[in-house]
Amino acid sequence: MMASPTTWWLLSVFLVTFPYCCCSSPGLPAPPYNLECVKPCDQTHCSVIKCIWDPKPDPDSPIIYTLYWKPETGEEEDVTIRNSSDGFIRRENFQSHGELRVWVQAQNQKGSVKSQEIVIHTQDIIKPPPPTIRLGHQDPLEIHWSTICGELQLSVGLCEVRCRTEEDQNWILYERELSSSYAVIEPRPSVVYEFQVRCQCDPSLISDWSPSYRIRSAESAPVGEVDAWWDCGLLLSNFDCFLNWKNLSISQARGYILGYEVTVLYNNGTVQLINVFTDNSSSLFVYDEMKWRLTSSMKDVSSVNVSAYNALGATKASPLHMPTPAKQANDPKMYLKMNEKNLTVSWNLPFKFSDSVKQYVVQYKEYLPGNRSDWIKVDKNQTTAFFEGAFKKYTSYQVSLFAVSNLNEISQLATARGYSAQGVPSTVPSFEASHIAGTEVTLSWEPVPSSDQRGVILYYQIGVNREKVYNISVTPDHGRKTYKLRDLSPGQEYEVWIRAVTAAGPSEKVTTTFKINNHEDYGMPSSFLIPTVVIPVLFIIIALISCILCVFQGAKKVCPLVSHCLYEKVPDPSNSQIFRQMKHQINEPLTWICGTLYEPYPTISILEVVEIQSKVFDLDRMKKENGCHQMDCQGDQREDPVKENSDSTDSRYGRKEYSKMVDSDEEKNDCWSSSEEEQSTSGYEKHFMPSPLEVMVE
Repeated sequence: MMASPTTWWLLSVFLVTFPYCCCSSPGLPAPPYNLECVKPCDQTHCSVIKCIWDPKPDPDSPIIYTLYWKPETGEEEDVTIRNSSDGFIRRENFQSHGELRVWVQAQNQKGSVKSQEIVIHTQDIIKPPPPTIRLGHQDPLEIHWSTICGELQLSVGLCEVRCRTEEDQNWILYERELSSSYAVIEPRPSVVYEFQVRCQCDPSLISDWSPSYRIRSAESAPVGEVDAWWDCGLLLSNFDCFLNWKNLSISQARGYILGYEVTVLYNNGTVQLINVFTDNSSSLFVYDEMKWRLTSSMKDVSSVNVSAYNALGATKASPLHMPTPAKQANDPKMYLKMNEKNLTVSWNLPFKFSDSVKQYVVQYKEYLPGNRSDWIKVDKNQTTAFFEGAFKKYTSYQVSLFAVSNLNEISQLATARGYSAQGVPSTVPSFEASHIAGTEVTLSWEPVPSSDQRGVILYYQIGVNREKVYNISVTPDHGRKTYKLRDLSPGQEYEVWIRAVTAAGPSEKVTTTFKINNHEDYGMPSSFLIPTVVIPVLFIIIALISCILCVFQGAKKVCPLVSHCLYEKVPDPSNSQIFRQMKHQINEPLTWICGTLYEPYPTISILEVVEIQSKVFDLDRMKKENGCHQMDCQGDQREDPVKENSDSTDSRYGRKEYSKMVDSDEEKNDCWSSSEEEQSTSGYEKHFMPSPLEVMVE
């Protein structure tokens, strides 16, 4: 297989160049290479030939370069240049139409080397200046330019155009047979385009690129929706929200935005219209970092609509409902990767969770209210969001994930906290032994505020007398926290400390001391404990003994007081006419002890029953003779048999005498008693003695 002419040419160039590049003697300067000569022109003429080469000069190794040239019919000439990589051949040293042989020599103290020779034609190396862009039109978007090829008595050759926009800084090159103008087909509305042009004369080299020429395309009505979102503080339950929105992008604005129209709908049905003009400042709003914010609170607001407008139209109103906490059984998990330059948020969602979701919103904000925040809206199939920015060290950021349903309802799904860099937290604000009870002590402390945590607090550590250390969970992370120490020694003084711990290390300790007293028993003093516990126990024991004696020996005989409690309708024997004669035999103040009364042969009354033979006991007849019916005798029986003592009161017992006590059930049966019986017997005997009717029936 034979090599082509091109292959042989490249091989010959390599063989000639290789010894100069790689095989120079040690100590000699590097041979010059990439020698190139051009004939630059200004607006009127081309006066010199400029030659450039490599390598670039090294300030630490001074080298003397000499530029040589030799015309076809003349003598060799040169010009010396110290420590430079270019040189000039003056107009008087060459002909306008002729050939030159050119090379460069480098020399130092060790010797000299020279570059490869090149042959140039002075007419073919003309390089015209860049063209001048003279005119631009917005509609259609078009530019025009001019060259100096005519002044150089040369025809105009081909030109190249490249352009880019402010949003996209990559140049787009158009290699067409252009000579003096170029038009952009279907430009984006109200976008700034940047153009550059370069041309060549015929024959000549191509010029450098012209200076940039910028022009804005024609405006059009804005498109899309305003990117609006809520700033509701760190706790969504506060509902003290503020409305934020971002500037429309250039591709959406399509012109100069004159203002924004905000329609506010309240829960009570009220509608408020707010106009925000971009050219005027107002106390109703603030503008910072390409974001707008209404200064008035959106409390009691159900939803808002935001639209932007320019001179040719307005965007579609973007509805934004108030966010609410989600009611999902399985909340998604969030994962944060954060440093000082960027934040990456990812999350996982339950199966088929995204069926009713239109998009997700990820928002971050500094934990301190009123500081920097931002948000990103992503497609429902996306589970990652990325933020760029300068995130402060040791500063807490709250990241929240929201879901926007197809009905534009907003639900908060999850929150997480992150730090770009963590540090040692501040000390616990307060720490004390809040309650001492026996051998137990309750410790309480105020958690480190979020602004002073400087990192995610993993746990709190509590140490006791340099012997024991307890790790206490931080959940929940708000409100005063407590911890109970048990099995402490009475009479001993304790020193207890606490500190917060993050990934960067623990905070300084906060110490408190307390002492367990010898007589402490669950926080109750002994002077109060003895009567409180002993007296009820003694009372219970006495009551049990009394009940046992009453049951086994006869409650009525042994314990009058117990008989009052256990038996109904039993009168006090002390009120009996018979017992009144025996008062000197009874030690009445001791009756509450329920002791046994010594009475070997007690006799209350003697009942003698006399049978009347001449008459038959007739129940109906007795009723008629006495003229007393059960229902009619009630009034008579209410009279006290012992009238003189009816109003008397026993001073020792502080109660009415028995003669005033009335038993309704027994009164009904007293219709058979005669007046003689009422005079000779007291109420006590009548209560316990059988009536004649009862005797006859038996």
